[in-house]
Order: sequence, then structure tokens, then C-alpha cells
Amino acid sequence: MIGLPPGVRVLVATKPVDFRKGADTLAALAKEALKQDPYAGTVLVFRAKRADRIKILVWDGTGLVLYWNYVASHCSSFRWRLAS
Repeated sequence: MIGLPPGVRVLVATKPVDFRKGADTLAALAKEALKQDPYAGTVLVFRAKRADRIKILVWDGTGLVLYWNYVASHCSSFRWRLAS
């Protein structure tokens, strides 16, 4: 579990991204497609096409940090839901 300070915004990109992209490319994507400043401290969450992997991009004040996680198949409590 990742603890976040109060007031931190978390944005989830609903469209899948190419998971070969690194921190700089995802930051550019956030700026262009999501109209978000990746250096403002907002936590940006991206998903893979198969929805079994996520990348979390956040500015920690000194640089971009990229977390990558594989959602195991036995984790039945994790579900992607489409926004209505």
C-alpha cells in the first residue's frame, strides 16, 4: 500500500498505454493528452492493454518516480471499472 499525503490528486488514465514507454514519455503523454502537469505532484496511473499491469508516475520534488506493478491473476478483488 502506498500512503499519500492529504490533498494529493490521483488521476487514472482509462485508455491503455504502450507499456514500453518510460517516465519521460508518460510525462509527455500526461501533459498532451490528459492536460495535466506531471511535475505538480499529481499521481498519474496508467494501465496496460490487458489490464494486468499498471504504471504509476509521480513527481517527488527531485525527479519523476515510476512505479510498475503486475496485478496477479489470483488477485480477484482488483477490477477495472469504466467511468459512466
